[in-house]
Amino acid sequence: MIIDFHTHIFPDALAHKALSSLFDGMDGLYTPVHDGTADGLLRNMDAWGVDISVIAPVVTKQSQARKVNEWTANLASDRFVCFGGIYPHVDDYKSEVDFAVSLGLKGLKFHAEFQDFIVDAPKMLRIYDYALSRGLILLHHAGFDPAFPPPFRSDPKRFANVLKAMPGGGGKIVIGHLGGQAQWDDVEKYLAGSEAYLDTSMGFEYYTEEQFLRIAQKHGVHKLLFASDSPWSNAGDEIARIKALPLEKKALDAILGANACSLLGISGERLLRRNHPRLDNLIMPV
Repeated sequence: MIIDFHTHIFPDALAHKALSSLFDGMDGLYTPVHDGTADGLLRNMDAWGVDISVIAPVVTKQSQARKVNEWTANLASDRFVCFGGIYPHVDDYKSEVDFAVSLGLKGLKFHAEFQDFIVDAPKMLRIYDYALSRGLILLHHAGFDPAFPPPFRSDPKRFANVLKAMPGGGGKIVIGHLGGQAQWDDVEKYLAGSEAYLDTSMGFEYYTEEQFLRIAQKHGVHKLLFASDSPWSNAGDEIARIKALPLEKKALDAILGANACSLLGISGERLLRRNHPRLDNLIMPV
């Protein structure tokens, strides 16, 4: 069972424009691996053996929020687990969180650079606290982003401040890019061993296997989640690199999917239906 915990797609009519705009801001550093649509992601998932992807939209305007969340919620299926977004500068953040919950979304995606906030700002702590109280998972971009100059608003030390401010809440906080893209020395210093989950998105192209293994040992493989940040990274390559690590099969399975199943509450019944889609047509003996 392989779950990609960090992916992005767009409505079909907007995908080309959205990818072009994002690509222009990345100065050619990343090349998208699909066309930005749900079908494009599914084709890659099938090719690379990914069973489920977590869809994580980033809301950059308050006027977008509810439409984005409604669109994303409608994608939920045996292949997609859907998170929503929230515009962090909205006054009535509780109603926005409640709306996301009402749609059945599993979590919220935050990107401090695109959304112009500092991750440990007091106003953000209030949003996190309320979202966690409603049972949502929080997924954060962390560290370097090629579209923005340093210093970054989402560094490992600031995430450590978030975790200190919310004792017990970190078990539903996921910090992307192994805790901070291009800031992994600080991840080892401030985040490894914390209660937060770290996802592996866009990692093995940049951090060394040795550093990953050090972080894994200190943090615990039970708190690591495979992720690609698709369409900006090739999930197939990332999976191959994880499988080649000198770890026991149980640890590899945990990183690739079992940890995500536990965090997302994915049941054995869902897995059975995913692998046997005709199950609903069977007449089961009483």
